Amino acid sequence: MWKMLLAEVLGDLRAHRTRTFLTIFAMVWGTISIVLLLAFGQGLRNQVSVGLLNAGERIFMVYGGQTSLEHQGLSKGRRVRLREDDLDLVLRAIPEFEFGSPSYGRGRTHIEAGENQTTTYMEGVAPIFSELRRMFPAPGGRFINQRDIDQRRRVLFLGDGIAARLFGDTPPVGQAVLLDGLSFRVIGVMESKFQDSSNNGPDEDRAVIPASTFRSIYGNEFVNHLLVRPRNVADAPVAKRELYRVLGGRHRFDPTDERALGIWDFIEDEKIVGQIGFGIQVFLGLVGAFTLLVAGVGVANIMYVVVRERTREIGIRLAVGARRRHIVNQFLCEAILIAVGGGLLGLSIAALLVTGIDSIPSDNPAMEYILNPKLSLPIASICVGMLMAIGLVAGILPARKAARLDPVESLRYE
Repeated sequence: MWKMLLAEVLGDLRAHRTRTFLTIFAMVWGTISIVLLLAFGQGLRNQVSVGLLNAGERIFMVYGGQTSLEHQGLSKGRRVRLREDDLDLVLRAIPEFEFGSPSYGRGRTHIEAGENQTTTYMEGVAPIFSELRRMFPAPGGRFINQRDIDQRRRVLFLGDGIAARLFGDTPPVGQAVLLDGLSFRVIGVMESKFQDSSNNGPDEDRAVIPASTFRSIYGNEFVNHLLVRPRNVADAPVAKRELYRVLGGRHRFDPTDERALGIWDFIEDEKIVGQIGFGIQVFLGLVGAFTLLVAGVGVANIMYVVVRERTREIGIRLAVGARRRHIVNQFLCEAILIAVGGGLLGLSIAALLVTGIDSIPSDNPAMEYILNPKLSLPIASICVGMLMAIGLVAGILPARKAARLDPVESLRYE
């Protein structure tokens, strides 16, 4: 039965090639529109998230601030300055934190490699800094390790941008440089990464040395900031409150005084970025869905035309004993075949376009947001589901109209 039904539907589609082509083209165009919009929305959402995570993954960047409340007889307006032993206290006293790193900072640090020289922002950090800030070494090099810290070694880790300016095509690892007039050896270069958030410039232009070496050379008592990571994202609100309590006890400020500490909360920023990205994707999806809906209306109109053109044929079939559900199945099958067939063709074309655009290389960071569409299984599933729904809706009403025709009146139809 289904073979006969399918053969009949295909025969009718072949008999009206132009009409079938135009209807399928509308479905193809609508599907391409929604897939591309959703894919570009997903790519934008992913890229913004990656750009933020590459500046700091699930961390708090904690700065000393200025008190705004009186506390224990002390006036407001006092400056809070953090030390490296504050990090040790935080990690001991707050179990919600997994690990952390101090960050000593120095701007306009002069670096010289042979005839090439430049200035940059330089940091003194702990080994875990690499994971917290996603500053992973490229093959052939390494990041700072604990032995470098313990022995206060003069070793230097460079961002890929500053390494290219200093050494060009020469491999930097193992080379000697002068950092503020002191000899250092390059131990690694950062693997290239996309980054759209930063503090004191992008990581590609950064120089990193052991925190102990930084202290011994420059004598800094206070850190620029502390980096700490909660064990679980769910623990972040509790961990933040505990930060104010523990550091408030040491530096004698009110734990409710939010201005006493400056905290760059990457976890909260990631949530906000995710919500904004989801909103953009929903908006783009709605635009594409309306385009596909218009194509569905076209399918429904065509099916009404088919019912009207075949009124006499339907009447004959009903008169000789055809059941109404057979009539419904025929027109419903034709509508679904047009909608799903055109949609799957459109999905295939869109997938090729997405793959092609995603493979276009670009050195422009701004283009990373555009040339980065992503076609995911959920997007494909949503599109196929919409195509099935449109096919059903576009076919069911004309099919029911055809099945309700009076055979006597249908035979008189000219």
